[in-house]
Amino acid sequence: MVDVQEPEEMLRAAALRVTRPRLAVLQAVRAHPHADADTIIGAARQVLGSVSKQAVYDVLSALADAGLLRRIEPSGSPARFEARVGDNHHHVVCRSCGDIADVDCAVGEAPCLHASNDHGFTIDEAEVIYWGTCPACTAKKTLETQNT
Repeated sequence: MVDVQEPEEMLRAAALRVTRPRLAVLQAVRAHPHADADTIIGAARQVLGSVSKQAVYDVLSALADAGLLRRIEPSGSPARFEARVGDNHHHVVCRSCGDIADVDCAVGEAPCLHASNDHGFTIDEAEVIYWGTCPACTAKKTLETQNT
């Protein structure tokens, strides 16, 4: 799912003021899917010149709360952010390098998985993280094995 809306339109539609830090953070997340806050801070600083870490954290929080960004937290990794929202896709994470890629929903629409016992909850989302080794790390490991 590709979102072609302009950042200004997205902010206004979410009833958020259009500010330079918000625009810079939205653009940084679009340019660096699954990036951690430090990567986003660096990208925002390239656009803005200077911005505090706290300002970027505040913007990330506001944008995630407004549904403009999605925050994911793979085990053992800092929080990551992505602009792909509005669907219930999942992720695959490399155990070696930490690379993350999107995986479309396994069974259609959200929550796309059904709990064996919902305990009375109304479930609206299922989060799945697949773990494995990415092609680059697999190739590197194969090469290292061959050279030993």
